Amino acid sequence: EQILWKRCLDMNDRALRNVDINLDDKNATPRREHFQLTVASQIMAILCLSNDMRDFRQRIEQTIVAFTFDHRPITIKDLKCVGSILVLMKEAIKPNLVQTLEKNPIMIHGGPFANIAHGANSIIATKMALKLADYVITEAGFGSDLGAQKFMDITSPTAGIHPSAVVLVTTIRALKMHGGLAYDDLKEENLDALRAGLPNLAKHVENIRIYGVPLVVAVNKFLFDTPAELSIVKTWCLENQVPYALNESWEQGSQGAVALAKEVMLLCEKENKYHSIMKHDQTIQEKLDILNTNIYGGKKVVYSDLALTQLAQIETLGLNKLNVCVAKTQASLSDNPKLLGRPEGCDLHVRELQISSGAGFIVAVCGAIMTMPGLPKVPAAIGIDIDDHGRITGLF
Repeated sequence: EQILWKRCLDMNDRALRNVDINLDDKNATPRREHFQLTVASQIMAILCLSNDMRDFRQRIEQTIVAFTFDHRPITIKDLKCVGSILVLMKEAIKPNLVQTLEKNPIMIHGGPFANIAHGANSIIATKMALKLADYVITEAGFGSDLGAQKFMDITSPTAGIHPSAVVLVTTIRALKMHGGLAYDDLKEENLDALRAGLPNLAKHVENIRIYGVPLVVAVNKFLFDTPAELSIVKTWCLENQVPYALNESWEQGSQGAVALAKEVMLLCEKENKYHSIMKHDQTIQEKLDILNTNIYGGKKVVYSDLALTQLAQIETLGLNKLNVCVAKTQASLSDNPKLLGRPEGCDLHVRELQISSGAGFIVAVCGAIMTMPGLPKVPAAIGIDIDDHGRITGLF
């Protein structure tokens, strides 16, 4: 249990979350091992948060991978394999330039999920893009409580960049779901459920405004969205003085996003008071209290016995003022995926505190979130097939 570096395998297999190894090897020590997705690994976070190869080297060197029997930390530098890792990552650290169907340039580099990691592509790719274009748009995964919060409090301070504007994307279906409508009924018009889901949108708007960055609410329009439903969201935005844009790119491609693009360009010229809500001298507990109260709308932070033991170890190592990266469900503002809408006054349950010294933060694993997912009740594979002519169905 003193080995922190987990194995990675990119497949859904809940049986690999906890496994016992070396059971029949008399020359090895039997122990508990854990698998996780690559996107949740520390090496992914280090790759995406490094400013250059020198920074990458320093982060690798200071990464704690295990502890000795007398509780002394062992880093990658102690293992004398930093150079080998750098050679392996020599090409991987370079961003990938691809293009859309309409030949717009895109850089794809890194993929830390925002629910189980920090949720942003690499700093190197972002800074390179900023040198090549007038406007750069980057994704911060999921909602304001996950990807956006981490972009504002982790990625931007690390990169030394200030976001100019935020596009807060929503859909009519998502708002109706947060209004209590069943999944199978989301394509049907239901104005009451839509209105009931607006408090969720309101909280996400409030979260972005905490950081002082101008924002626009972009509604991704689909064929089954009705004029009455779209009107309700637009009216709510106007009444609450929130910039609004309808995005029809799903149906029309880039032409359907022109109105949104123009709104973003205007926002980039507006007053910007971006700031992180975290301070370097705050403890892990203080940072989690800030997130729970201000971003999640919660009441108090509750630590498991394991988390308290890990917290004491972190304090002993002098790492208690590292940044914090929360791993929690993306389905709710809280750590409970069943609490839809705008839950308030909930406790944040910290199950585990994982040291990511190379990335520069502590991962607070909250609720029942898993870094190695399992298959759903009805796996996608059940609907995939191929006919006699080689036509594949069920992939999308």
